Amino acid sequence: MGRALITIHSKSDIDRAARWVSQAPVGTRIEFKAPKRSLPQNDRMWAMLTDIATQRLHAGRKYTPDQWKVLFMHACGREVQFIPALDNSTFIPFGQSSSDLSVSEMTDLIEFMLAWGAENGVQFHDEAQAA
Repeated sequence: MGRALITIHSKSDIDRAARWVSQAPVGTRIEFKAPKRSLPQNDRMWAMLTDIATQRLHAGRKYTPDQWKVLFMHACGREVQFIPALDNSTFIPFGQSSSDLSVSEMTDLIEFMLAWGAENGVQFHDEAQAA
C-alpha cells in the first residue's frame, strides 16, 4: 500500500484502520490528526483577516488578507519560511496551510486574532461567530 487515509466516522472505520496497522510492514509511517477545522471557522478567519487588512497597517504598510494570515500563523507558532520567487524579484511564504489545522488549532488562531484585533483597534464585523 502506498498511501491511504481513513477519516473515522464509525466503528467499522476504526476496525479497518486497526487491520491496516496490524498488516503494515515495519517502517510504515502512521499519523493521527484531530478533526480538521470547520468551514464556518475558515469563513470567519477570512472575514477577520479582511477586516484587519482594511483597517490596519503593519510596519507602515498595507497587507492583503493572505499576507496577514501568514503573519498570524507565524505568531501562533506555525512554521513559516520565505523563499525567493523564481525570478528573484520577491520572497513568497511557504508553510503550513490553515486548511490543515484542527478544530482546536483554528479556534486558537481565531482567538489570537480577536485578542490582537482588540489590542489594535480592529472592528470585526461579526464577533458573535468568532469561534
